[in-house]
Amino acid sequence: MLFNSLVFFGFTTIVLLVYPRLRLRRQNIFLLIASYIFYGYWDWRFTFLLLTSTLVDYWVGKLLSINAAAKRRRSLLILSLLVNLGILGFFKYFNFFIGSAAYFLSSMGFNPNIPVLRVILPVGISFYTFQSLSYTIDIYKRKLEPTDNFVDFALFVSFFPQLVAGPIERARNLLPQISNARTVTRADMWIGINLVLLGYFKKIVIADTLAPIVDAVFSNPQVHSSGQLLSGILGFSFQIYADFAGYSDIARGVSRMMGFRIMENFNAPYLSRSIKEFWRRWHISLSSWLRDYLYIPLGGNRKGKARTYLNLIVTMLLGGLWHGAAWHFVLWGFLHGVLLSVHRVLHRGQELTTSWPTTLLGWIRDGTRIIGTFILVSIAWVFFRSPDITSAITYLRGMLRFEKILDVSPVVLFATLLVVVLDIVQTATGSHTWIADCIRPAILRYGLSQLLLIGILAASVAHLGTLTPFIYFQF
Repeated sequence: MLFNSLVFFGFTTIVLLVYPRLRLRRQNIFLLIASYIFYGYWDWRFTFLLLTSTLVDYWVGKLLSINAAAKRRRSLLILSLLVNLGILGFFKYFNFFIGSAAYFLSSMGFNPNIPVLRVILPVGISFYTFQSLSYTIDIYKRKLEPTDNFVDFALFVSFFPQLVAGPIERARNLLPQISNARTVTRADMWIGINLVLLGYFKKIVIADTLAPIVDAVFSNPQVHSSGQLLSGILGFSFQIYADFAGYSDIARGVSRMMGFRIMENFNAPYLSRSIKEFWRRWHISLSSWLRDYLYIPLGGNRKGKARTYLNLIVTMLLGGLWHGAAWHFVLWGFLHGVLLSVHRVLHRGQELTTSWPTTLLGWIRDGTRIIGTFILVSIAWVFFRSPDITSAITYLRGMLRFEKILDVSPVVLFATLLVVVLDIVQTATGSHTWIADCIRPAILRYGLSQLLLIGILAASVAHLGTLTPFIYFQF
């Protein structure tokens, strides 16, 4: 069930009409049923995978709380890891590893006859697997007490607004909101509606408008000029941001209208002044998950410089593999690991600057850093978007021809300007919900919301007949 479909609009309308008329326990049961209907809309068989992860981690959590023996607790954690990562590994990576092994053996002169299965990737499996795992890991580390209510935990794992593409919530934040009574104020409804409008504006007006331009360039990079290739890079950089941030806004908005406050997943990432700051602002729920459950357990920065750089590279390499079962995703993650390591070498011992400059020289310095960081991130995006590493290298070589370098699509330039303006406004106001929080008087706030709605409807008519899925639904 795509967020930008009429089916989802009807489904959400029914949920929002029925939900407020129920008491807490019945609200949670209703939302749990709705979440499984939402997930089963793609393929009802995959609901059993979701239920398996839920059942295993619920009971592992309970058993961890009553077992004090270190060996027994470690065995229970391993069971949770094996089940969750086993399901994820089979459905997402089986054919990737089999194909890679066959290619390696062929290059060694062998003629392998390794079977390849027609494995369908369950939507959202990477997201809910990590969310469920964080629950058992936190209980194992004694940072969290398990819930005794199976319905509450099942809803935590399957909560439909953020089920298939995040944010990857932590039990410490979402479970108490599920277990306790929720109130929805008029302000919550207004903020939720504005988040949904902003999310659809980013997705339909910006991302879906850029999609055909990006697809045309990346499908055949060798026939395009350097300027057109630059359009492709710029276009994809802002397409994936508007697409994913738009989804996150919709998820947060729908949740807010039901009394839930889920975490912010993006914070103007293309205004970052370093690659380290970029990963503090981009896909925050994943980057913080990788930090807490992979980088720090590997040793973090506590075991010397060389080990720190290795931990950074391994963490980001696995983060790239999380995105997709292909070597170009692995290389994309590796590049970010190298960039983070280089940043650490150059800025060793320096903390991130959170304040903006107050002098002209400071603005020039930070502006240069923002542009430099964006260029590095965009070059890495070529490996992420290309179908394989060879195509990515061909793409970058075409850029180096500097042929008709100013032949950049005006649509891409306008979309770039639009996203940058939205992020500057968000940064200047200090609020992701700036329409509801900062626009006064009410008539102006209402008028701006109407402009967003008109833009969404106009773009929907322009894209009539094409329903572009969210990019991160494939992960």
